Amino acid sequence: MATKLAILDDYQRVALEMADWSSLPGDVEITVFDDNEANVDAVAARLAPFEVLAAMRERTPFPRALFESLPNLKLLVTTGMRNGAIDMAAAADHGVTVCGTTGSLESTVEMIWALIQAVVRQIPQEDKATRAGKWQTSVGWDLAGRTIGLVGLGRLGARTAAIAKFFNMRVIAWSENLTAERAKECGAELVSKAELFSQADIVSIHLILSKRSRGLIGAEDLALMKPDAYLVNTSRGPIVDESALLQVLQDERIGGAALDVYDIEPLPKDHPLLSLENVIISPHMAYVTEENLTQFHVETVEDIAAWLNDAPIRVITA
Repeated sequence: MATKLAILDDYQRVALEMADWSSLPGDVEITVFDDNEANVDAVAARLAPFEVLAAMRERTPFPRALFESLPNLKLLVTTGMRNGAIDMAAAADHGVTVCGTTGSLESTVEMIWALIQAVVRQIPQEDKATRAGKWQTSVGWDLAGRTIGLVGLGRLGARTAAIAKFFNMRVIAWSENLTAERAKECGAELVSKAELFSQADIVSIHLILSKRSRGLIGAEDLALMKPDAYLVNTSRGPIVDESALLQVLQDERIGGAALDVYDIEPLPKDHPLLSLENVIISPHMAYVTEENLTQFHVETVEDIAAWLNDAPIRVITA
């Protein structure tokens, strides 16, 4: 009997091109879904026949209710070695093996700086204005001499700090467990949370979404920002109180924001962020590069092959 495999949320329709799926042992039937279904009952009905699922990051959540509705599911492979949208306890309770893949930091680091450059030079706005027959409607910033505040100084934060130093920026950083020694190692200065938001010209977020970080940046923090400062978020939307961010953007109390992540993804078509001129919107694409997706898919095939041979690899347990 064939093993039924579903590849989920292949928005660009490239999954089958980026790895040799034919190398999988045995008889594997592959179905690719290129859209995102948000309703849990609809997802359950769609995925009920499949024993193996290949998920792309957190595009499709896997709460306990979904595991309860998928009795045939035996293996769930997620890109990345961490996926906050999977209820790992529920997966274990239902006998589902969860495996992951590695990935590159470089795609996200490069996207962070693409967004920073775009927002301080107002590139999307100038593109729109030029197409409308206007010419030079804004005045941008030099990065040199400016202060970037990094909320989180892990691997991504450290890489961001290194590039900021290349641009001759002052780098300040804060997180709940950050030490002065770690900050100094990364070429940054440890400051308090309030000092970071009040001093930074650009605030960039580099935290993992967790119970502790959810809603960590709220109205009080945003109120401390300079009136021309920018917020850049390539981490996870819920780290920032979205309603508070919307308010300061609508009131033009900060210079603007460049966002790649949101509370709800894909972003609803009527979302108020989409109507704001002082926001750059990108569709959670920091990790979406040819190199990174190839690595994801190649290792997904490896994970599935290993599991089919009763020797699973890159197993995630928590």
